[in-house]
Amino acid sequence: MLSFLAVICVVFLLIVIVQISKILESLGVLKGEEEAQESSNKLNGGLLFVFIILSFYLIYWSIKKYSPEFLPESASIHGVWIDQLFNITLLITGVVFILTEFLLFYFAWKYRGNRKKKALHYVDNHRLELLWTVIPAITLTVLVGFGAVRWYEITSQPPDNVTWIEITGRQFEWMPRYPGVDGVFGKRMVEYIDDGTGNKLGIDTTDINSEDDFLPTEIHLVVNQPVAFKIRSRDVLHSFYLPHFRVKMDAVPGIPTQFWFTPTKTSAQMAKDVGKPDFVYELACAELCGASHSNMRLEVFVDTQEEYDEWEKQQTSWYSSFMGLDKEDDADAEQLEEAADQKEDNDEGEEIEITETNGNVEENNVISMLQND
Repeated sequence: MLSFLAVICVVFLLIVIVQISKILESLGVLKGEEEAQESSNKLNGGLLFVFIILSFYLIYWSIKKYSPEFLPESASIHGVWIDQLFNITLLITGVVFILTEFLLFYFAWKYRGNRKKKALHYVDNHRLELLWTVIPAITLTVLVGFGAVRWYEITSQPPDNVTWIEITGRQFEWMPRYPGVDGVFGKRMVEYIDDGTGNKLGIDTTDINSEDDFLPTEIHLVVNQPVAFKIRSRDVLHSFYLPHFRVKMDAVPGIPTQFWFTPTKTSAQMAKDVGKPDFVYELACAELCGASHSNMRLEVFVDTQEEYDEWEKQQTSWYSSFMGLDKEDDADAEQLEEAADQKEDNDEGEEIEITETNGNVEENNVISMLQND
């Protein structure tokens, strides 16, 4: 309702300005062309000055009104660096923007056309030109330098204790895969992809490393533990975007990318900070990838180590689900395999004992024959 009233007020204001212009134009015909031009310059100069003051106020109002919807403090280590660089850049460019725009519209009003004043023909000023060239160049160089250093740190090799997660995008869903207890992902082949059978990632079922991989419907991370994502795409260009962690990396078909970071706030802590008990981190696609692009989302949870371990125990390996096994079948299979191995070891021991016994009997027979001779 307030927005509708604001639009109506703006429309009426424009109508009033147009009518005033027509009135002044009519008065100009009566007063003469020069006086009409001077009146027009005075009106336009004043309107421009009012416009820039009103624009600054609207900028301030919009920031104050919508700031609660801005992203909260970053929940990752590198995100703090990014926010610092962003705020410094915004401060510098904001001050320059306000100053230059104010002067631009102020000069349009201050030095408006006036028959009593003569314009100054100002050719150039080398010192002034050098000043406004060197200062921005130095400022931008410093900002880019700091940005390059931070970017090098962000894109460096992940630490040895990092947890790897593979994430694959397709229209219109994200498909995460964890390597299981062995920490090694099973092989993938494009020719094995079959949505009909449920092998959406083309996992090689003959690879032993794939037997404990699991594919959850949500992502869980451990607070203060580094995590690295292997990012892939199965069809078109997507963009892996975790806004609360300041993470964004394209998912390119045929070209795997990666990004690692360290989350610093659990989901419960972030919910408390933002004042929303039902808060959930979100993985979104930041690249327009089709008609249902906005539906390409996945929930992300940052847990304590205990919470994560409990969640991981509840996961079923993709191999078991794909092969029609459940956890009890897996346990039975493991027990049968252990029993078979034990039986095989016992059989080998019996064969050795029998062989040794037979050897002793043969040796005794030979000795008896020699004594008889």
